[in-house]
Amino acid sequence: MNPLIQTSALALSILVLAGCKESQPKQQSMGALLGGDRKVGNQIDGNETQADNPLFTPVVKGVELTFPADHQAHPNFRHEWWYLTANLIDEDGNPLGVQWTQFRFAAAPPTAEDDVKKTDWQTQQIYMAHSAVTTTDKHYADEKWSRDQVSLAGVDTSPFRVYLDDWQWTSSTNDLFPATLNANSEQFGYSLTLTSNAPYQKQGEQGYSTKSANGQVASYYYSQPFIDVSGEVTIDGETHQVSGKGWIDREWSSQFLLDSQQGWDWFALRLSDETSLVVFQLRDSKTGQANYSHARLMQKDGEGIKIEQNEIRLKPTKQTQIEGRDYPTEWLVSIPAQRIEVTVSAFNPNAKMPLSVPYWEGPVSIEGSHSGTGYMELTGY
Repeated sequence: MNPLIQTSALALSILVLAGCKESQPKQQSMGALLGGDRKVGNQIDGNETQADNPLFTPVVKGVELTFPADHQAHPNFRHEWWYLTANLIDEDGNPLGVQWTQFRFAAAPPTAEDDVKKTDWQTQQIYMAHSAVTTTDKHYADEKWSRDQVSLAGVDTSPFRVYLDDWQWTSSTNDLFPATLNANSEQFGYSLTLTSNAPYQKQGEQGYSTKSANGQVASYYYSQPFIDVSGEVTIDGETHQVSGKGWIDREWSSQFLLDSQQGWDWFALRLSDETSLVVFQLRDSKTGQANYSHARLMQKDGEGIKIEQNEIRLKPTKQTQIEGRDYPTEWLVSIPAQRIEVTVSAFNPNAKMPLSVPYWEGPVSIEGSHSGTGYMELTGY
Protein backbone atom coordinates (compact mmCIF):
# COMPACT_ATOMS: atom_id res chain seq x y z
CA MET A 1 0.00 0.00 0.00
CA ASN A 2 1.11 3.58 -0.58
CA PRO A 3 0.27 5.38 2.71
CA LEU A 4 0.33 9.15 2.88
CA ILE A 5 1.91 8.95 6.31
CA GLN A 6 3.71 5.83 7.63
CA THR A 7 2.49 6.08 11.22
CA SER A 8 1.47 2.92 12.99
CA ALA A 9 -1.97 1.86 14.15
CA LEU A 10 -0.56 1.81 17.66
CA ALA A 11 0.04 5.57 17.52
CA LEU A 12 -3.61 6.12 16.63
CA SER A 13 -4.64 3.89 19.51
CA ILE A 14 -2.52 5.87 21.97
CA LEU A 15 -4.29 9.06 20.85
CA VAL A 16 -7.63 7.65 21.84
CA LEU A 17 -6.43 5.88 24.96
CA ALA A 18 -5.00 9.18 26.15
CA GLY A 19 -8.52 10.60 26.09
CA CYS A 20 -8.44 12.48 22.77
CA LYS A 21 -11.86 11.25 21.73
CA GLU A 22 -12.49 14.18 19.41
CA SER A 23 -9.00 14.33 17.89
CA GLN A 24 -8.66 13.47 14.21
CA PRO A 25 -5.82 10.99 13.69
CA LYS A 26 -3.44 11.58 10.81
CA GLN A 27 -4.04 9.81 7.53
CA GLN A 28 -3.18 6.12 7.64
CA SER A 29 -3.08 3.23 5.16
CA MET A 30 -5.55 0.35 5.39
CA GLY A 31 -2.57 -1.99 5.20
CA ALA A 32 -0.98 -0.46 8.29
CA LEU A 33 -4.18 -1.03 10.24
CA LEU A 34 -4.98 -4.53 8.96
CA GLY A 35 -1.68 -6.14 8.09
CA GLY A 36 1.88 -5.77 7.58
CA ASP A 37 3.70 -2.75 8.95
CA ARG A 38 6.23 -3.49 11.72
CA LYS A 39 4.86 -3.08 15.25
CA VAL A 40 6.54 -2.47 18.57
CA GLY A 41 6.24 -4.14 21.97
CA ASN A 42 3.79 -7.00 21.86
CA GLN A 43 2.41 -6.18 18.40
CA ILE A 44 2.72 -8.48 15.39
CA ASP A 45 5.91 -8.01 13.37
CA GLY A 46 5.21 -7.34 9.71
CA ASN A 47 7.33 -10.35 8.70
CA GLU A 48 5.25 -12.74 10.80
CA THR A 49 1.91 -14.32 10.10
CA GLN A 50 -0.85 -14.32 12.68
CA ALA A 51 -0.07 -17.94 13.58
CA ASP A 52 3.49 -16.91 14.58
CA ASN A 53 2.19 -14.53 17.23
CA PRO A 54 0.55 -16.26 20.22
CA LEU A 55 -0.67 -13.02 21.80
CA PHE A 56 -3.64 -12.64 19.45
CA THR A 57 -5.90 -15.54 18.51
CA PRO A 58 -5.10 -16.89 15.02
CA VAL A 59 -7.74 -17.69 12.41
CA VAL A 60 -7.76 -21.45 11.81
CA LYS A 61 -9.85 -23.87 9.78
CA GLY A 62 -12.64 -25.84 11.32
CA VAL A 63 -14.06 -23.23 13.72
CA GLU A 64 -17.85 -23.16 13.40
CA LEU A 65 -19.45 -19.74 13.10
CA THR A 66 -22.60 -19.55 15.21
CA PHE A 67 -25.35 -16.96 15.40
CA PRO A 68 -26.18 -14.77 17.20
CA ALA A 69 -22.94 -15.27 19.18
CA ASP A 70 -20.62 -14.27 16.32
CA HIS A 71 -22.42 -10.97 15.74
CA GLN A 72 -20.64 -9.90 18.94
CA ALA A 73 -17.12 -8.46 19.23
CA HIS A 74 -14.11 -10.81 19.30
CA PRO A 75 -11.55 -8.95 21.45
CA ASN A 76 -9.00 -11.81 21.34
CA PHE A 77 -8.52 -11.04 17.64
CA ARG A 78 -6.61 -8.02 16.45
CA HIS A 79 -9.33 -6.37 14.36
CA GLU A 80 -12.85 -6.75 13.00
CA TRP A 81 -15.71 -4.81 11.45
CA TRP A 82 -19.46 -4.56 10.92
CA TYR A 83 -19.94 -3.14 7.41
CA LEU A 84 -23.23 -2.14 5.76
CA THR A 85 -23.84 -0.78 2.28
CA ALA A 86 -27.25 0.06 0.83
CA ASN A 87 -28.50 0.93 -2.65
CA LEU A 88 -31.56 3.14 -2.22
CA ILE A 89 -34.11 5.10 -4.25
CA ASP A 90 -35.70 8.33 -2.99
CA GLU A 91 -39.31 9.50 -3.42
CA ASP A 92 -38.48 10.98 -6.83
CA GLY A 93 -36.81 7.83 -8.13
CA ASN A 94 -33.25 9.12 -7.72
CA PRO A 95 -30.60 6.55 -6.76
CA LEU A 96 -28.26 7.03 -3.81
CA GLY A 97 -25.96 4.95 -1.67
CA VAL A 98 -25.41 4.73 2.08
CA GLN A 99 -22.43 3.21 3.85
CA TRP A 100 -21.72 2.57 7.54
CA THR A 101 -18.83 0.67 9.07
CA GLN A 102 -17.73 0.20 12.66
CA PHE A 103 -14.19 -1.13 13.12
CA ARG A 104 -12.63 -2.54 16.28
CA PHE A 105 -8.84 -2.52 16.73
CA ALA A 106 -6.87 -4.03 19.60
CA ALA A 107 -3.91 -1.94 20.72
CA ALA A 108 -2.73 -5.01 22.66
CA PRO A 109 -4.16 -8.44 23.50
CA PRO A 110 -6.89 -8.35 26.18
CA THR A 111 -6.21 -9.36 29.76
CA ALA A 112 -8.37 -10.80 32.53
CA GLU A 113 -8.70 -7.30 33.98
CA ASP A 114 -10.13 -5.70 30.84
CA ASP A 115 -13.80 -6.03 31.86
CA VAL A 116 -13.04 -4.15 35.06
CA LYS A 117 -10.96 -1.54 33.26
CA LYS A 118 -13.72 -0.90 30.75
CA THR A 119 -15.83 0.75 33.43
CA ASP A 120 -12.73 2.53 34.70
CA TRP A 121 -11.97 4.23 31.35
CA GLN A 122 -8.99 1.99 30.56
CA THR A 123 -9.11 -0.44 27.65
CA GLN A 124 -6.99 -1.94 24.87
CA GLN A 125 -9.95 -1.87 22.44
CA ILE A 126 -10.42 1.04 20.01
CA TYR A 127 -13.44 1.70 17.78
CA MET A 128 -13.53 3.69 14.54
CA ALA A 129 -16.74 4.32 12.58
CA HIS A 130 -17.13 5.50 8.99
CA SER A 131 -20.32 6.83 7.46
CA ALA A 132 -21.10 8.12 3.96
CA VAL A 133 -23.88 9.11 1.58
CA THR A 134 -23.35 9.16 -2.19
CA THR A 135 -25.51 10.49 -5.02
CA THR A 136 -24.61 10.96 -8.68
CA ASP A 137 -23.19 14.43 -7.93
CA LYS A 138 -22.43 14.46 -4.17
CA HIS A 139 -20.31 12.35 -1.85
CA TYR A 140 -20.16 13.10 1.86
CA ALA A 141 -18.20 11.04 4.39
CA ASP A 142 -17.30 11.35 8.05
CA GLU A 143 -15.70 9.31 10.83
CA LYS A 144 -15.57 8.97 14.61
CA TRP A 145 -13.05 7.38 16.97
CA SER A 146 -13.46 6.22 20.56
CA ARG A 147 -12.12 3.87 23.19
CA ASP A 148 -14.29 0.89 24.16
CA GLN A 149 -16.30 2.31 27.05
CA VAL A 150 -19.93 1.64 27.91
CA SER A 151 -20.95 5.29 27.63
CA LEU A 152 -19.00 5.90 24.41
CA ALA A 153 -18.69 2.88 22.10
CA GLY A 154 -18.98 -0.88 22.05
CA VAL A 155 -21.19 -3.86 21.30
CA ASP A 156 -24.18 -4.99 23.38
CA THR A 157 -25.66 -8.48 23.49
CA SER A 158 -29.31 -8.27 24.47
CA PRO A 159 -30.67 -6.67 22.46
CA PHE A 160 -27.83 -6.53 19.96
CA ARG A 161 -26.29 -3.10 19.43
CA VAL A 162 -23.11 -1.73 17.79
CA TYR A 163 -22.52 1.92 18.62
CA LEU A 164 -20.10 4.79 18.66
CA ASP A 165 -21.66 7.89 20.16
CA ASP A 166 -24.95 8.50 18.31
CA TRP A 167 -23.99 6.34 15.30
CA GLN A 168 -25.79 3.14 16.18
CA TRP A 169 -27.01 -0.16 14.78
CA THR A 170 -29.76 -1.18 17.24
CA SER A 171 -31.64 -4.47 16.95
CA SER A 172 -34.83 -5.41 18.76
CA THR A 173 -33.47 -8.97 19.27
CA ASN A 174 -30.18 -10.74 19.96
CA ASP A 175 -29.77 -11.16 16.21
CA LEU A 176 -28.81 -8.47 13.68
CA PHE A 177 -32.43 -8.01 12.55
CA PRO A 178 -34.85 -6.33 12.71
CA ALA A 179 -32.84 -3.22 13.43
CA THR A 180 -32.49 0.51 13.01
CA LEU A 181 -29.35 2.28 11.82
CA ASN A 182 -28.78 5.92 12.67
CA ALA A 183 -25.92 8.28 11.87
CA ASN A 184 -25.81 12.06 11.62
CA SER A 185 -23.09 14.40 10.45
CA GLU A 186 -22.85 18.06 9.48
CA GLN A 187 -23.76 17.61 5.79
CA PHE A 188 -25.74 14.35 5.87
CA GLY A 189 -27.52 11.84 8.04
CA TYR A 190 -29.82 8.84 7.89
CA SER A 191 -32.31 6.88 9.95
CA LEU A 192 -32.98 3.47 8.41
CA THR A 193 -35.01 0.36 9.23
CA LEU A 194 -33.32 -2.94 8.33
CA THR A 195 -35.05 -6.32 8.02
CA SER A 196 -34.00 -9.73 6.69
CA ASN A 197 -35.19 -13.31 6.97
CA ALA A 198 -32.59 -14.84 4.67
CA PRO A 199 -29.92 -17.25 6.02
CA TYR A 200 -26.42 -15.86 6.58
CA GLN A 201 -23.82 -16.68 3.94
CA LYS A 202 -20.46 -18.02 5.19
CA GLN A 203 -17.62 -16.99 2.89
CA GLY A 204 -14.68 -19.19 1.93
CA GLU A 205 -14.80 -22.61 3.61
CA GLN A 206 -17.74 -22.34 6.03
CA GLY A 207 -16.61 -18.89 7.12
CA TYR A 208 -12.84 -19.48 6.94
CA SER A 209 -11.77 -16.98 4.27
CA THR A 210 -8.16 -17.07 3.11
CA LYS A 211 -6.59 -13.82 1.91
CA SER A 212 -3.44 -15.13 0.19
CA ALA A 213 -2.57 -17.90 -2.26
CA ASN A 214 -0.35 -19.63 0.32
CA GLY A 215 -3.07 -19.45 3.00
CA GLN A 216 -0.83 -17.64 5.51
CA VAL A 217 -3.47 -15.05 6.36
CA ALA A 218 -7.22 -15.44 6.70
CA SER A 219 -10.33 -14.06 8.36
CA TYR A 220 -13.61 -15.36 9.65
CA TYR A 221 -16.15 -13.88 7.26
CA TYR A 222 -19.90 -14.04 6.77
CA SER A 223 -22.42 -11.88 4.89
CA GLN A 224 -26.09 -11.03 4.70
CA PRO A 225 -26.65 -9.70 1.15
CA PHE A 226 -30.47 -9.72 1.28
CA ILE A 227 -31.62 -6.86 3.51
CA ASP A 228 -34.74 -4.74 3.00
CA VAL A 229 -34.09 -1.08 3.83
CA SER A 230 -36.45 1.87 4.33
CA GLY A 231 -36.30 5.20 6.10
CA GLU A 232 -34.94 8.72 5.71
CA VAL A 233 -31.74 10.21 4.33
CA THR A 234 -30.89 13.88 4.84
CA ILE A 235 -28.46 15.64 2.48
CA ASP A 236 -27.60 19.33 2.86
CA GLY A 237 -30.59 19.85 5.14
CA GLU A 238 -33.12 18.22 2.78
CA THR A 239 -34.74 14.98 3.97
CA HIS A 240 -35.72 12.23 1.53
CA GLN A 241 -37.84 9.13 2.00
CA VAL A 242 -35.89 6.13 0.75
CA SER A 243 -36.20 2.40 0.22
CA GLY A 244 -34.01 -0.28 -1.29
CA LYS A 245 -31.65 -3.15 -0.54
CA GLY A 246 -28.75 -3.53 1.85
CA TRP A 247 -25.79 -5.83 2.46
CA ILE A 248 -23.75 -6.40 5.62
CA ASP A 249 -20.33 -8.07 5.86
CA ARG A 250 -18.78 -9.26 9.12
CA GLU A 251 -15.07 -10.11 9.39
CA TRP A 252 -12.55 -10.60 12.16
CA SER A 253 -8.90 -11.60 12.06
CA SER A 254 -5.50 -11.10 13.66
CA GLN A 255 -3.78 -10.32 10.35
CA PHE A 256 -5.70 -9.49 7.21
CA LEU A 257 -2.89 -8.65 4.73
CA LEU A 258 0.66 -9.78 4.07
CA ASP A 259 3.49 -7.28 3.62
CA SER A 260 3.45 -8.25 -0.05
CA GLN A 261 -0.18 -7.15 -0.49
CA GLN A 262 -0.95 -3.55 -1.43
CA GLY A 263 -4.72 -3.38 -1.09
CA TRP A 264 -7.90 -4.80 -2.56
CA ASP A 265 -10.72 -4.34 -5.07
CA TRP A 266 -14.04 -5.51 -3.58
CA PHE A 267 -17.48 -5.76 -5.21
CA ALA A 268 -20.90 -6.50 -3.69
CA LEU A 269 -23.14 -7.03 -6.71
CA ARG A 270 -26.89 -7.60 -6.65
CA LEU A 271 -27.57 -9.51 -9.87
CA SER A 272 -31.31 -9.96 -9.17
CA ASP A 273 -33.73 -9.97 -6.24
CA GLU A 274 -32.74 -13.58 -5.53
CA THR A 275 -29.03 -13.63 -6.47
CA SER A 276 -25.99 -11.71 -5.24
CA LEU A 277 -22.29 -11.99 -6.02
CA VAL A 278 -19.36 -11.02 -3.81
CA VAL A 279 -16.00 -10.86 -5.55
CA PHE A 280 -12.68 -9.39 -4.47
CA GLN A 281 -9.02 -9.47 -5.33
CA LEU A 282 -5.91 -8.52 -3.34
CA ARG A 283 -3.02 -6.88 -5.17
CA ASP A 284 0.74 -7.35 -4.96
CA SER A 285 2.60 -4.35 -3.48
CA LYS A 286 5.38 -4.51 -6.09
CA THR A 287 3.53 -5.25 -9.32
CA GLY A 288 0.07 -3.89 -8.48
CA GLN A 289 -1.37 -7.07 -10.01
CA ALA A 290 -3.83 -9.39 -8.29
CA ASN A 291 -2.19 -12.18 -6.28
CA TYR A 292 -5.35 -13.64 -4.73
CA SER A 293 -9.07 -13.52 -5.57
CA HIS A 294 -12.34 -14.85 -4.18
CA ALA A 295 -15.96 -14.95 -5.35
CA ARG A 296 -19.19 -16.49 -4.10
CA LEU A 297 -22.54 -16.58 -5.87
CA MET A 298 -25.30 -16.41 -3.24
CA GLN A 299 -29.00 -17.21 -3.36
CA LYS A 300 -31.65 -15.74 -1.07
CA ASP A 301 -32.63 -19.24 0.16
CA GLY A 302 -29.14 -19.67 1.63
CA GLU A 303 -27.59 -21.72 -1.14
CA GLY A 304 -24.27 -20.57 -2.53
CA ILE A 305 -21.48 -21.48 -4.95
CA LYS A 306 -17.82 -20.80 -4.27
CA ILE A 307 -16.14 -19.69 -7.51
CA GLU A 308 -12.67 -21.08 -8.22
CA GLN A 309 -9.91 -18.49 -8.59
CA ASN A 310 -9.13 -19.47 -12.18
CA GLU A 311 -12.75 -18.67 -13.13
CA ILE A 312 -12.66 -15.05 -11.90
CA ARG A 313 -11.87 -12.25 -14.37
CA LEU A 314 -11.59 -8.65 -13.14
CA LYS A 315 -10.44 -6.00 -15.60
CA PRO A 316 -10.46 -2.23 -14.99
CA THR A 317 -11.78 -0.35 -18.02
CA LYS A 318 -11.89 3.29 -16.86
CA GLN A 319 -9.82 5.37 -14.44
CA THR A 320 -10.75 8.48 -12.45
CA GLN A 321 -8.00 10.75 -11.14
CA ILE A 322 -8.64 12.13 -7.66
CA GLU A 323 -6.01 14.23 -5.89
CA GLY A 324 -3.27 12.90 -8.13
CA ARG A 325 -4.17 9.22 -7.78
CA ASP A 326 -5.89 7.01 -10.35
CA TYR A 327 -8.85 4.92 -9.16
CA PRO A 328 -10.36 2.24 -11.45
CA THR A 329 -14.03 3.26 -11.32
CA GLU A 330 -15.31 1.02 -14.12
CA TRP A 331 -14.64 -2.72 -14.38
CA LEU A 332 -15.47 -5.75 -16.48
CA VAL A 333 -16.41 -8.59 -14.14
CA SER A 334 -16.55 -11.97 -15.84
CA ILE A 335 -17.20 -15.49 -14.51
CA PRO A 336 -17.72 -17.56 -17.68
CA ALA A 337 -18.65 -20.79 -15.89
CA GLN A 338 -21.64 -18.98 -14.35
CA ARG A 339 -22.45 -17.01 -17.53
CA ILE A 340 -21.72 -13.74 -15.80
CA GLU A 341 -20.19 -10.90 -17.80
CA VAL A 342 -21.08 -7.45 -16.54
CA THR A 343 -19.74 -3.92 -16.64
CA VAL A 344 -19.62 -2.38 -13.16
CA SER A 345 -19.69 1.44 -13.19
CA ALA A 346 -19.50 3.93 -10.34
CA PHE A 347 -22.58 6.13 -9.85
CA ASN A 348 -20.22 8.89 -8.74
CA PRO A 349 -16.58 8.34 -9.81
CA ASN A 350 -15.39 10.91 -7.24
CA ALA A 351 -16.51 8.92 -4.20
CA LYS A 352 -13.18 8.90 -2.39
CA MET A 353 -13.42 8.65 1.41
CA PRO A 354 -11.24 11.58 2.62
CA LEU A 355 -10.76 10.14 6.10
CA SER A 356 -7.83 9.15 8.31
CA VAL A 357 -7.81 5.88 6.35
CA PRO A 358 -8.37 7.11 2.76
CA TYR A 359 -9.95 4.78 0.19
CA TRP A 360 -12.56 4.82 -2.58
CA GLU A 361 -16.05 3.51 -1.90
CA GLY A 362 -19.42 4.04 -3.50
CA PRO A 363 -22.50 2.59 -5.22
CA VAL A 364 -22.28 1.04 -8.69
CA SER A 365 -24.57 0.05 -11.52
CA ILE A 366 -24.39 -3.31 -13.31
CA GLU A 367 -25.04 -3.89 -17.01
CA GLY A 368 -24.48 -6.85 -19.32
CA SER A 369 -25.54 -10.45 -18.76
CA HIS A 370 -27.24 -9.17 -15.59
CA SER A 371 -28.46 -5.75 -14.51
CA GLY A 372 -28.65 -4.32 -11.04
CA THR A 373 -26.83 -2.30 -8.42
CA GLY A 374 -24.14 -2.83 -5.83
CA TYR A 375 -21.14 -1.36 -4.05
CA MET A 376 -17.43 -1.14 -4.78
CA GLU A 377 -14.46 -0.55 -2.46
CA LEU A 378 -10.92 0.20 -3.69
CA THR A 379 -7.96 0.43 -1.29
CA GLY A 380 -4.22 0.86 -1.71
CA TYR A 381 -4.19 3.30 -4.65
